[in-house]
Amino acid sequence: MSLSRREFLKSSAAASAAAAIGMSVPAELEASAASAESGWRWDKAACRFCGTGCGIMMATKNGKIVAVKGDPAAPVNRGLNCIKGYFNAKIMYGADRLTQPLLRMNDKGEFDKKGKFAPVSWERAFDEMELNIRKALKASGPEGVAVFASGQYTVMEGYAAQKMMKAGFRSNAIDPNARHCMASAVVGFYQTFGIDEPSGCYDDIELTDTVVSWGSNMAEMHPILWSRVTDRKLSDPDRVRVINMSTYRHRTSDLADIEIIFSPNTDLAMWNYIAREIVYNNPDAIDWDFLKKNIIFAASPVNMGYGMRREGEKSLTPVRPDGSAGKYSAKEMQTIKHEMVHKVSAKEAPALEPYGYKEGQDMVNKPAGLKHWEISFEEYKKFLAPYTLDYVAKIAKGDPDEPLEQFKEKLQTLADLYIEKGRKVVSFWTMGMNQHTRGTWVNTLSYNVHFMLNKQALPGSGAFSLTGQPSACGTAREVGTFCHRLPADMMVKNPKHRKIAENRWKIPEGTLNPVGNQHIMKIHRDIEDGVVKFAWVNVCNAYQDSASAKHWIKAAREMDNFIVTSDGYPGISAMVSDLVLPSAMIYEKWGAYGNAERRTQHWRQQVLPVGNAMSDTWQWVELSKRFTVKDVWGPYTLRNGVKLADVRKAAHAMGYTDDTTMFEILYANKEAKSYKIDMDSFPQQGYDNSECNGDSRNVVGSDGKVFKGYGFMIHEYLFEEYASFGRGHGHDLAPFTTYHKVRGLKWPVVDGKETQWRFNVKYDPYAKAAVEKSGNGSTHAFYGKLAKALTQGDLMGITDKKKKPLTDKAKIFARPYMDPPEMPDAEYDTWLATGRVLEHWHSGTMTMRVPELFRAVPEALCYMNPKTAEEKGLKQGDLCWVESRRGRVKAHVETRGRNRPPRGLVFVPWFDEKVFINKVCLDATCPQSKQTDYKKCAVKIYKA
Repeated sequence: MSLSRREFLKSSAAASAAAAIGMSVPAELEASAASAESGWRWDKAACRFCGTGCGIMMATKNGKIVAVKGDPAAPVNRGLNCIKGYFNAKIMYGADRLTQPLLRMNDKGEFDKKGKFAPVSWERAFDEMELNIRKALKASGPEGVAVFASGQYTVMEGYAAQKMMKAGFRSNAIDPNARHCMASAVVGFYQTFGIDEPSGCYDDIELTDTVVSWGSNMAEMHPILWSRVTDRKLSDPDRVRVINMSTYRHRTSDLADIEIIFSPNTDLAMWNYIAREIVYNNPDAIDWDFLKKNIIFAASPVNMGYGMRREGEKSLTPVRPDGSAGKYSAKEMQTIKHEMVHKVSAKEAPALEPYGYKEGQDMVNKPAGLKHWEISFEEYKKFLAPYTLDYVAKIAKGDPDEPLEQFKEKLQTLADLYIEKGRKVVSFWTMGMNQHTRGTWVNTLSYNVHFMLNKQALPGSGAFSLTGQPSACGTAREVGTFCHRLPADMMVKNPKHRKIAENRWKIPEGTLNPVGNQHIMKIHRDIEDGVVKFAWVNVCNAYQDSASAKHWIKAAREMDNFIVTSDGYPGISAMVSDLVLPSAMIYEKWGAYGNAERRTQHWRQQVLPVGNAMSDTWQWVELSKRFTVKDVWGPYTLRNGVKLADVRKAAHAMGYTDDTTMFEILYANKEAKSYKIDMDSFPQQGYDNSECNGDSRNVVGSDGKVFKGYGFMIHEYLFEEYASFGRGHGHDLAPFTTYHKVRGLKWPVVDGKETQWRFNVKYDPYAKAAVEKSGNGSTHAFYGKLAKALTQGDLMGITDKKKKPLTDKAKIFARPYMDPPEMPDAEYDTWLATGRVLEHWHSGTMTMRVPELFRAVPEALCYMNPKTAEEKGLKQGDLCWVESRRGRVKAHVETRGRNRPPRGLVFVPWFDEKVFINKVCLDATCPQSKQTDYKKCAVKIYKA
């Protein structure tokens, strides 16, 4: 039988799909598939895209990936992929893939910030980086060297970057783009549980009776999980209820029994309404035995601002008579002024009345940090009093065309579903609750409801934060590539934690910097203020993905600094940079990711990188060869007056010399070299390993010589050293080799067994041990160690400064509804929300280069209600301006699409660099988590 290549591939795909769903396959088709796959090598891997963590099977032949399919053995996706997942291979083979370093140069071959990009060697690239890092350290100390890190780093890449930044350069100015997507969830976990990441797992979907999606378009953003929700709904349609809560209608609404369209920010009020219904109208639903054994009540300051720039900062001076200030226009300052003083509105006044505020009163905002204190249940009950159905419905109704009574009925039904005895409920959310100027607050409010009903950390019940990026959990959070973190939930400000890390890394005590405040928006602002002189973009698109983008691009291009981007493609960040480095992409290197259900997954290098591209791990390790003990471990004084000690003499006492490199200390030490290369044994046998062995490309490396590899298994070393921080501390990971035998494991992995439901004594060995130790007979133990001793007080503040221990307890927080800092007004009369679409990933750097995905959605549209369009003199397909106080973009109007906003709100996705919507967005953040609120700002819409 003769078949074309296309027919071969179609036959193979059809056979694979049939097998995945259990269909019998005709013998002829099986034979065709076998012929088509002749010479293919199949291996497991993890999907490159969202935080769901789907498993894929990848086929390679003649050094190239030739096919991708869902992994039937993967428990997350069970053989299915979403549309992006099927194109994991094609993201690596775009026509403009970066293959060699590019430096801005003049005609003489010298670096010139205003010059054009020209190819250079890896040696020249590292020469320029070394020179400019030394300049930055001399000018600003460790605070002058910064990294835009990523929730898309592999575990090993993130760990390598963190070691060099924090232990080498002594800089905590490394912060991932996960700050933009998950930071509010993280701080919510810390404050509530004392430890990061969800208590439940995806198995909750098949076990629950009720799925409530709070500001999460799961149908497009987590489509494989939504397929599981759909299957659960269809398996028992009379019992299972699905509720979609959003500021606009989207595809998740299509399955929902109830759709609640609410006004931006009022999710705070709706959570408090449900809590009030429990406390005031259904007190018998409260599980007091559970609360007394496991929960305390807490409050925190409300006048904490909105995470914007504050008066007196360098780029806000001088203040001019026209209202402008420094580098910010008068219109921008109309919003920024709320950071200092905010006038209490009629909408939020009832919610703030228990705190002593009245409508029209000035609220003077002050940085509050993470401060909170214990209060009584009576104080919490007083806090809930304003959240009546009438008040919440009035402020929360988001569709002006929906009758108020109908909206009230929906809210009442929502509360009833949560409260119903015996009904299991899972609350899912993603960016709607995280990208929020009160993101930490709203995250904690979700647990309030579940705790009071004892519907948390149980099979089929729990509040569950879904992760956006493939390793925002595994790398950004667990490895600790945030500015304030160390591995396994340790913090740079804690001297005990620093000492643990210093001992493990074999560096002198006092090396680590205790000040970790340069989060991702502060890095941008510090570049604009002239503090950060060297910044390196890793595995993200920092200049496209940050709000108020015009400010940061202007600062990068026009100020005295040196910007480097490592990427697979020339996105906006690469175009903004002075040096561009070609990075190996996901399956061109060994790696590991950690997904939203705490599942760690590993894969092997499938193919060689294209051109001279090398992995981010390699780039960090090579850079470390350029800096010695003498160069980086001397004394520094930080901006706030904190002094970093000269630790060079202590280093000498440890056996290091002034000329010992960071490479020798951090990456090629005795322990590292004990991890042997063994190409005759699993899992290394038969697979390339460009970092450890070099490869057939003979890439000329950072020293001008052909790179022959490190000669030891650096991937295993980095993973095992990182994993050692968490073992025995509630973050236990399995051995490196084990992960290559399984389809991931949910940590903590104890005695070879994964943990499905944390904090539950039936499933979590740490919880079981804690309850046995306490002897309180509880079903749960919330054993996290962070913020587990609190002062006492009431809603107004602290009344007793003596701290009371809260061993194994979690918290219910009193946190009110508040307005965002920018709302529609007479001039800017429309809400803008941003987000993603199914076909594209983040800034589109990869997916816009996949022909099938580009053809499906070639541009970002302005989704708009037909009545809004009519009011603005627009119609379907027209080109319109979307303008805020910060900038404007053009987009085509879409009134009939998948996203259907109510009147007064538009939605524009951010994947399209030609519709650069983050120029329009506001860089306000949650003051506690520092996560940007991309979901709400005020714009005006008019015909282009």
